[in-house]
Amino acid sequence: MSDIYFDESIILLDLEGETKEEVLTAMGQNMTEKGLVKTTFTEAIIAREAEFATGLPTSGVSVAIPHTDVEHVNKKAISVAVLKDPVAFGVMGDPDETTPVKLVFMLAMDEAHSQLSLLQRLMHIFQDQETLTYLTSEKSNANVKAFLESKLDFTFKGGE
Repeated sequence: MSDIYFDESIILLDLEGETKEEVLTAMGQNMTEKGLVKTTFTEAIIAREAEFATGLPTSGVSVAIPHTDVEHVNKKAISVAVLKDPVAFGVMGDPDETTPVKLVFMLAMDEAHSQLSLLQRLMHIFQDQETLTYLTSEKSNANVKAFLESKLDFTFKGGE
């Protein structure tokens, strides 16, 4: 898992968006510009989100974990966005329900099994209300990066 790309350039704080599609587009385009994902990634992640909602109504701060198929990925990466204002995402397992998401973890995985392992680690973060509250209030990309590295218990690769 140590070959996941994660740096300050793909941590987006105070990201503005009215809809989940706007949020996913901004995050996907940022990852495309960095060469981490293919040009098909953003469209694919929006389509997958419409079919399989990824919103999680966790305690205090709702999160979303959008992801899509491996063929749209150039390099394993995680992009994190703290939304300026909550945006409605469909609830995982119940797409007719929505939850006001404030924190988005966009996953770009190049192997299906690595996605599962990462999701398991992320679930520990999502179950900790103090962690989620900290992430949504932090104003430094460097602090968010260091905090998540310590919480996820592995080192990421990325430019500083």
